[in-house]
Amino acid sequence: MQSSLVLSFSPPIKPTPPLRHLHPPSAIASPPLLRHQSTTHSMPPEKTHIFKSLQPWATHNILPLLKPVDRCWQPSDFLPVSSNSDDHFSDEVRALRHRTSNLPDEYFVVLVGDMITEDALPTYQTMINTLDGVRDETGASVDPWAMWTRAWTAEENRHGDLLRTYLYLSGRVDMNMVERTVQYLISSGMDPGTENNPYLGFVYTSFQERATFVSHGNTARLAKEGGDPVLARICGTIASDEKRHENAYVKIVEKLLEVDPNGAMTAVADMMRKKITMPAHLMYDGQDPSLFEHFSAVAQRLGVYTADDYADILEYLIERWRLKKIEGLSGEGRNAQEFVCGLAPRIRKLQERAVERAKKMEPTSAKFSWIFNKDVMV
Repeated sequence: MQSSLVLSFSPPIKPTPPLRHLHPPSAIASPPLLRHQSTTHSMPPEKTHIFKSLQPWATHNILPLLKPVDRCWQPSDFLPVSSNSDDHFSDEVRALRHRTSNLPDEYFVVLVGDMITEDALPTYQTMINTLDGVRDETGASVDPWAMWTRAWTAEENRHGDLLRTYLYLSGRVDMNMVERTVQYLISSGMDPGTENNPYLGFVYTSFQERATFVSHGNTARLAKEGGDPVLARICGTIASDEKRHENAYVKIVEKLLEVDPNGAMTAVADMMRKKITMPAHLMYDGQDPSLFEHFSAVAQRLGVYTADDYADILEYLIERWRLKKIEGLSGEGRNAQEFVCGLAPRIRKLQERAVERAKKMEPTSAKFSWIFNKDVMV
């Protein structure tokens, strides 16, 4: 049974407030509503020059974290080769189906949820291109911030392509319902609360890339335990990409803490007060208006992405950014520092209470259209 806390700290693998009340379950229910942010362009205009001045730094420290295309893996590297003879190709597909046959239904729920999150990539590029001072002004700008965003998008694009094709060949999921969910999600958009502010945006992406690294790493572990070493390698390879991307965004925030410690510290606190909501929190399949909550509950139960992971990520970033050691902050900066550095223990305590409450509740299940409306414990 999922606790209320987990809904706030859930996977790609993030709703606040919970969305279950918006519509009664029905075959014609509408998707969850987008929460429109009330604040936009919250970065003072004069701070735009910071990102302009950091362009040479980004060229030498961020762009090298990308990989040349000829050194990148491609989805076809992991999949049956369709140009092989009919018999050979059929044998490879049968082997793939055999490997996935022992994986439980709940595993496919989290793998589909991760795939759908990856497939909503147009929304994420759009969101980054709303950030003041770092957006791609022309669509082909040679500004290093714009070059990073386009190349990051190109690298991330492989993730959904690979997972979607693997799921399609497995025969274990209803691809029509999966595809409908992707279409709903992209059309719904997202609002992570970043306010067109690159300080907030880069804090968000630092956390998010770490979260997807954790999530894909855990799906890799479960695939290996379930007898599919190829799928384990796929998920592990995607996790490796996420880790490299995380390093880039973490470096950016690290630099902002160096050049503008008060602005960066208050941005970290701002995003943590809002809670980091997952980019797929508006996922919907045309049937279940609480789909994201149900997916999150399964991910929590399987240990793919949990409230403890959320606290772990926060503690990791506090240590990586050396937030406890920053000195010379203003009053607002010190308040932000105190809040952020004391947050993880509070999250863990709340989660412990939520787990105890959940133990006293009757187990429940939910039907997932992605796996042909089978019931799965949540």
